[in-house]
Amino acid sequence: MSDAVSCDEWGLLIQAELDGELDIAGIARLARHVEICPACAALQRDFRALSSRIKAELPREAGPEHIIAPLRAAARFGGRTIMPLFASFSAGLALAASLAWVMLLPADPNAELVAGHIRALQPGHLTDVLSADSHTVKPWFDGRIDYAPEVRDFAAEGFPLVGGRLDYIGGRTVAALVYHRDKHLIDLYAWPAAGHAAPSISSDKGYTLVRWTEGGMAYVAVSDVNPIELQAFARLWAGGAGKTL
Repeated sequence: MSDAVSCDEWGLLIQAELDGELDIAGIARLARHVEICPACAALQRDFRALSSRIKAELPREAGPEHIIAPLRAAARFGGRTIMPLFASFSAGLALAASLAWVMLLPADPNAELVAGHIRALQPGHLTDVLSADSHTVKPWFDGRIDYAPEVRDFAAEGFPLVGGRLDYIGGRTVAALVYHRDKHLIDLYAWPAAGHAAPSISSDKGYTLVRWTEGGMAYVAVSDVNPIELQAFARLWAGGAGKTL
């Protein structure tokens, strides 16, 4: 898409980006445009603020299982069974309601985490709080989420803490800690979870993800850094290394 399009059209793309409908190339084009267009940059900030308020303040209700289960199955099979399912609804209102519940189905977890990481790479969205000193990040989360994430700095090991922010993953607000590795950034998402799981690695759209569970928390590290280095970072966390703040 050319940057010569109108700001009204860019506004539609800003909304699409917030809805997770832009691919990586579209996100990059939008980021370049808002850097040179104050009006669109202001619009993007307003949309993000509104989106954050909606996500944080409006309750999310689970749909009826008799609707959710068939639609989830249809999604797994590429939508081949979805039209017969819709045909069973006798009213247009029921069809509209079923489509609304589809929008509440959980997204692919890897894709959602990578999308959050990509959004954060855009100007002005990487951190909500900077690690100006050793006691700024952890207290910042107090009162903003309903749990207290552990915060560690791995500067001595080559992974200095940059800061932290809130993100919206899996239908809830979660803590994201941001680390630096050479010219790369690492997002470490953390939220409460039971059990214990050793670090495991996966990838999505060219990004590496390492996830593990320990100490009542689930962790997922996301980055375009070398997978070996991201695994080393995860092992530092899982092994209790680093400076606890």
